[in-house]
Amino acid sequence: MFSHVVIFWTDPAQPNATEELIAGANHYLKPIPGVVQFHVGKMVTSPRPVVDQSYQVALNLIFPTKQAQDDYQVHPLHVEFVEKVFKRVCVKVLIYDFA
Repeated sequence: MFSHVVIFWTDPAQPNATEELIAGANHYLKPIPGVVQFHVGKMVTSPRPVVDQSYQVALNLIFPTKQAQDDYQVHPLHVEFVEKVFKRVCVKVLIYDFA
């Protein structure tokens, strides 16, 4: 298995950025072939100081192989998501990949 975790910071000047990002991920990314598990959602607050609460949205994808994730990165729907949604509503992104 290959995990691809993406942490998004949305543009505070855009009040609907979080909802637009989640809707865009569901629309563009969820149907891409090779995704074994798809989960996107809003940051959940926690009283624990070790929990990062500075971001707004996280995306957790699981692929059967690294190659499947590599194919996902160049898929036209992923490219469209980056251009039409991500670049418009986000100010920062951080990615964690692990196998």
